[in-house]
Amino acid sequence: MHNKKDFSKSDLSVFISYIIPHKKLFAIDMLLSALIAGIDLAFPYITRKAMNSFLPQKLYTTFFVVMGIVLAAYILRAVFQYFITVIGHGYGTLVEADMRADVFAHMQRLSFSFFDKNRTGVLLARVTNDLFEIVELAHHGPENILTCTLTIVGAIIILLFINPKLTLVLIILLPVTLVYSMRQRVNMRNANIEVKKKTGEINAAIESGISGIRTSKAFANEQAEEDKFSRANDNFKRSKVGYYKAMGKFMGGMEAAIGLMQVAVIAVGGGMMMNGTLDLVDLLTFTLYVSTFTSPVRKLTQFMEIYTQGTAGFSRFLEIMRTEPEIKDAPDAVDLTEVKGKITYENVSFHYNDGTEVLKDVNVTVEPGKTLALVGSSGGGKTTMCHLLPRFYDVSAGAVKIDGVDVRKISQESLRKHIGIIQQDVFMFAGTIMENIRYGRPDATDKEVINAAIKAEIHDEIMTLPDGYHTFVGERGVVLSGGQKQRISIARVFLKEPPILILDEATSALDSVTERKIQDSLDMLSEGRTCIIIAHRLSTIRNADQIAVIEHQGISEIGSRAELLAKNGVYAALERAQEIR
Repeated sequence: MHNKKDFSKSDLSVFISYIIPHKKLFAIDMLLSALIAGIDLAFPYITRKAMNSFLPQKLYTTFFVVMGIVLAAYILRAVFQYFITVIGHGYGTLVEADMRADVFAHMQRLSFSFFDKNRTGVLLARVTNDLFEIVELAHHGPENILTCTLTIVGAIIILLFINPKLTLVLIILLPVTLVYSMRQRVNMRNANIEVKKKTGEINAAIESGISGIRTSKAFANEQAEEDKFSRANDNFKRSKVGYYKAMGKFMGGMEAAIGLMQVAVIAVGGGMMMNGTLDLVDLLTFTLYVSTFTSPVRKLTQFMEIYTQGTAGFSRFLEIMRTEPEIKDAPDAVDLTEVKGKITYENVSFHYNDGTEVLKDVNVTVEPGKTLALVGSSGGGKTTMCHLLPRFYDVSAGAVKIDGVDVRKISQESLRKHIGIIQQDVFMFAGTIMENIRYGRPDATDKEVINAAIKAEIHDEIMTLPDGYHTFVGERGVVLSGGQKQRISIARVFLKEPPILILDEATSALDSVTERKIQDSLDMLSEGRTCIIIAHRLSTIRNADQIAVIEHQGISEIGSRAELLAKNGVYAALERAQEIR
């Protein structure tokens, strides 16, 4: 469990909030970085002292002792660098892991509408690729800024004591370098964000191509999939080239600025030597400090690529973290207790954010323990009606109630714990059969899982598999048949034991023999529970207490099967079309 972050704050404040839990490692990293900067600053000064005092006065022993101390300092510097690399990357990895855990947890709380608008591959890139550079940014960012600032400021202060006039040359050139750096940094960052967008598109193309490989082979459309990937890949290449052009301008300009500093110091310093205002030792010291001075500038130049990649990834991370779920618990939300199961749709209307109207003024009541079947043409709003009950979406007008309580006044967790959903397209997690059934109630014992499988009439088939309940089902349950997956999903709901059931065309994709077997399981599951069934095969809803025909954004007919047949309207025509007797 991570500390609650306030993502309304500035980007920098949010970034710091991820470093704070690892402040001890961060402090060690910063301390060692400061010591390295101190060693780098000391060497030219000690060299100047040796040339001005020790050698002219023939203090050879002192000279070699000092050189030994300098050598020891550089060995110690190497040890410090080792720990900086290990500790720095270690806490950088912890920061990255915290961010990845937070963004994954946040996506779990986002509403269906968010996933309607974002492809899986793009979201995968947000959780993986976009955060890879965070390790480097979290480590090298503070470390480089501290080391380079200390080195540059320290070098300028020391050089001012040696020769203020010559130091002025560097002070004049430094702002020019910084202004150029800042302008190019913005260009690199924008180019890198574009690269990350295109990387997400490639991931989406790969995810789609692999997930749909059986369909593409069935239609002999492998070439079409390759063409789609090639287009995404070409867009990625163009964005990458644009990024490297921006980086090339930055790198080239900074190298020119560094070279200009070195040439300016030698040229001006040489002129001062000619005038007798600077001696050779001070010019040599100055040259060493210019190297010390330009080294962090070059380091910052190289770091700029890490910075632009890291901040671009962090910006895309924040974009998700600052996305609020459309469906939220009310401040006074209550938990469902002792659910009887009465469901009421009162003047319910629903439209998507783009204005597309799906339902209008729907009124229907399902008494506890009774079954409501929804029939009608595809796109009429049957599934939407079902999705409004567990608040996958919220009504645009009216109210959906359970036992007289508006679902918007019920906590989402409590609401969904009391509703079992079985869909036509069953999702199987890449694990064992035992794990997939237990998903219905994670704290269930093995015995309870097996009992649920027996009720769903899948136990005997599971026991014929090589590893029984520990058989690995493959990605999306690829090793199981459609009927087996459907009955595992029924076993999940048996394990959950909810008082309300939603069956969304649960058997329409199965053959008649398998359908009859599963229908028996569903009949057993439905006993004593309030059920809403979406059905295309009308033979499966003969015993429904009410049947509602959904057409033109609302209910055109509703009643028992006998009542609707006597009316000889839309429902009767549907039965005749399916030749049901």
